[in-house]
Amino acid sequence: MAAGYLEILRARHAARLLVGTLVGRLPNATAAIALVLFVRAEGGTYSLAGVLAAVYGVANAVGQPALGRLVDLHGQPRVQLPAAVLSALSMTVFAFSGTDPLPLAYAAVAAAGLFTPPLEGGLRALWPSVLRREEQVHTAYAMDAVAQEVMFTVGPLLVTLCVSLWDERAALLVLNVVGVLGALSVVVSAPSRRWRSAPREAHWLGALRSPGLLALLGAFLFVGIALGSITVASVPYADGHGGDVVYGWLMAALGLGALVGGIVYGARRWSGVPERRLRVLVGLLAVCYLPLMLLPGAVAMVLLTVLAGVFLAPCIACAFVIVDRHAPRGTVTEAFSWLVTTFTVGASVGTGLAGPVVQAGGALWGFAVPGAAGAVSLLVLLATGRVLAAPARGAVVAASSENDRDRAVQPRFSSEDRA
Repeated sequence: MAAGYLEILRARHAARLLVGTLVGRLPNATAAIALVLFVRAEGGTYSLAGVLAAVYGVANAVGQPALGRLVDLHGQPRVQLPAAVLSALSMTVFAFSGTDPLPLAYAAVAAAGLFTPPLEGGLRALWPSVLRREEQVHTAYAMDAVAQEVMFTVGPLLVTLCVSLWDERAALLVLNVVGVLGALSVVVSAPSRRWRSAPREAHWLGALRSPGLLALLGAFLFVGIALGSITVASVPYADGHGGDVVYGWLMAALGLGALVGGIVYGARRWSGVPERRLRVLVGLLAVCYLPLMLLPGAVAMVLLTVLAGVFLAPCIACAFVIVDRHAPRGTVTEAFSWLVTTFTVGASVGTGLAGPVVQAGGALWGFAVPGAAGAVSLLVLLATGRVLAAPARGAVVAASSENDRDRAVQPRFSSEDRA
């Protein structure tokens, strides 16, 4: 299992791009908790902190596909680094101005979210130019999904560490400076500087003109709803079984399950078309949510939550492959960014939806939401099976000196983006 991942990391530029992207995304991964802690330190209410975090999230959801399209049009260095600097400067303005005046706080937080660079989509666009074989790219997608779970686990710990060493303002500033350094590390690398999107047809819909991509986004909206609803449904359960400590263990267990599932999934070479495999994975994801409704004791519930997370990272990794197959020519970064945005929006919807459900029916009905959302996601994939079965373009990569020294074309290999 380790050999496949070590092979990826030994490839020239691979480790640098992966680490640089994860570091560059730290401000985004830690934004919610950093904003809440800072607002509370400034004397603001939890309601204000929640609204500001929501403003950041909405702006981020809008900015990712828009900046992704600019990356496809103008290249990574011209977009990613300026966006990272603008996002960090906006958060710096907020850190020094605080919540008074309030309009400035809203504007600064919105700008920080809007200009968050699409490093996640950019990395997935770079993998085909760095790795030699199709199966290596698929393994890299799985490794990327696993690394995200680690980042979203470590990120909040870094916020609390900065707060304990300095204060809440310093946490905002330090993490955003580190984020700019991570983005800089990516865009000055040779693969990022050489990467060019394939020639694209001018169309105002961009990547969204692909029916297959729209079908995938529709399905992943409900996967996001499932994940977001679990975080809320776990609160009343934890209140009755040990409080905040149990809630922390449940959230950690969910991440651990995704981590294990992603590692195992990426270590294996899969045959057959990914669209069919995704239907199986989403079906298993939905089924594994259902035992949570049993509401057993805390130890058993933690184990069931690990099981509930196992198929999440494999679903995401498989979706990356499908995005690459269905993104219209010259829109691969934008297409990956749309997947990120849709998943994020779905998680927000799931959080909002589970609240009233939990209020009306308690934890039992709260845990019914993720199972139902997973089932709807599977139905979307089944209903759009014919659309998903027809990729938008031929899956051949343009050879380059970066990934193929003899410039031989690799059949069935990834996107038509050039390094």
